[in-house]
Amino acid sequence: QVQLVESGGGLVQAGGSLGLSCAASGNIFNINVMGWYRQAPGKQRELVAVIPKGGRAKYADSVKGRFTISRDNVKNTVSLQMNSLKQEDTAVYYCNAESFGLIKNTYWGQGTQVTVSS
Repeated sequence: QVQLVESGGGLVQAGGSLGLSCAASGNIFNINVMGWYRQAPGKQRELVAVIPKGGRAKYADSVKGRFTISRDNVKNTVSLQMNSLKQEDTAVYYCNAESFGLIKNTYWGQGTQVTVSS
């Protein structure tokens, strides 16, 4: 099992910045992809940004140029720096981890609220 603990989030005005961080623990040696998803009220959970171990990051079109994902494989953390935030970025943000292998295990954090006010 892998445990993911998020920190960061909160309330920010439109145009502002916010950072999220996620620490992984447990059976972490088999983790490949780490990243962030979000879910706004009444909407499906969607990918924000993910980064594979030793690979290139992938971003949702809606956040390209504004959000930056980074990963520390020594500390087993993944972070998301969010700049130029918009009201439509308001959502619960979830840390995600996916294992290597033919049968991939997926793990989720508890979620952290990001609210962007006008």
